[in-house]
Amino acid sequence: MKKIRMTKCRFCGGTEFITGYQNFYGAVYSADSLMRSTSLYHTICRDCGSIVRSYVKDPEKLLKKSERRKEGEE
Repeated sequence: MKKIRMTKCRFCGGTEFITGYQNFYGAVYSADSLMRSTSLYHTICRDCGSIVRSYVKDPEKLLKKSERRKEGEE
């Protein structure tokens, strides 16, 4: 997964951010199985409180084992 660095809030121009974690009730599930889920994280602007980015840390967890990339492949 590519790393994305937020440098400026698109809503207010703020430059300070915090990361928030959404608990179990905000989990993201695979479209074909409720058994595969991962937590949802948010990057939040400290100045205006806007959520400027939402993401999962490990999107591979949402795939079937047979669909996951093998280490070193790309």
